[in-house]
Amino acid sequence: MKILVTGGAGYIGSHVVRQLGEAGHDVIVYDNLSTGHAWAVLYGSLIEGDLADGEALDDLCATHRFDAVLHFAANIVVPESVENPLKYYGNNTCNTLNLLRRVERYHIPYFVFSSTAAVYGTPDETMIDETAPLAPINPYGAAKMMSERMLMDLGLAGGPKYVALRYFNVAGADPEARIGQATPDATHLIKVACQTALGQRPRMQIFGTDYQTPDGTCIRDYIHIEDLARAHLDALSYLANGGESQVLNCGYGQGYSVREVVDMVRKVSGVKFQADEVARRAGDPPALVADNMRIKSVLGWQPNYADLERIVADAWRWESKYAKQTS
Repeated sequence: MKILVTGGAGYIGSHVVRQLGEAGHDVIVYDNLSTGHAWAVLYGSLIEGDLADGEALDDLCATHRFDAVLHFAANIVVPESVENPLKYYGNNTCNTLNLLRRVERYHIPYFVFSSTAAVYGTPDETMIDETAPLAPINPYGAAKMMSERMLMDLGLAGGPKYVALRYFNVAGADPEARIGQATPDATHLIKVACQTALGQRPRMQIFGTDYQTPDGTCIRDYIHIEDLARAHLDALSYLANGGESQVLNCGYGQGYSVREVVDMVRKVSGVKFQADEVARRAGDPPALVADNMRIKSVLGWQPNYADLERIVADAWRWESKYAKQTS
């Protein structure tokens, strides 16, 4: 298939591009490189551009007759979305609208959307399935929810068949450490902990220790980037084989607290780094864990890296290599 990957130079997009290339697909990456890196694009062609540029999108789609779009380009930092909501509605919602207009105009049949568990907000149940009410508590989740709704309505109006994948907490790196999380000023817990263990940060912070969880810290479902990337290829195959549009959780159904993750990074790295306990951070729900039965039954997806120690070990290997490259 000929596939357009927006945001394909970023953390998640670059791993999906690598797997697409390894599977023999023809990939065009479209990325403004605001947080992504050209060196992370290991397959296909990279075109530098912005989704706000309608003319550039028209030229791109008219030149390349795409079979599918995988849409990753977005801002993803929850606290920043609380402080600067219009940035998130502008990029994550309005720019998705710009892209969907071209998907409709150029009759691109398949669309895979990078969504988030943040659309659920603070659910009543810790284990969340796709029928849970959508009630985001921050602009990041709200902007993604709006994009999901646009995609659904366009599909009902004769637009593309789609799969919206609601990610839980993505972590880890390519097992061969070719690419990994390299977003500037990243806030991902495992990356921050690894950087602290490497001495790139003097200490890290645990935001909130008074949540209604067993150890008082937030619980999240951490999914290895390799398993998440594979879900996108499974979604493409599903759509190409006539599958109907779907919304699917991407997670393992197993949650770990912030303290448990920090302790695992200490174990894997062998470094007893400092982790200061501070007040809660705006926009953080206490616990988010995926019910993943639907993605397993619909796509036949099966995780291969569902182990916190493996996730941390691959992240640590990448962070150690990347620290040397950038020092």
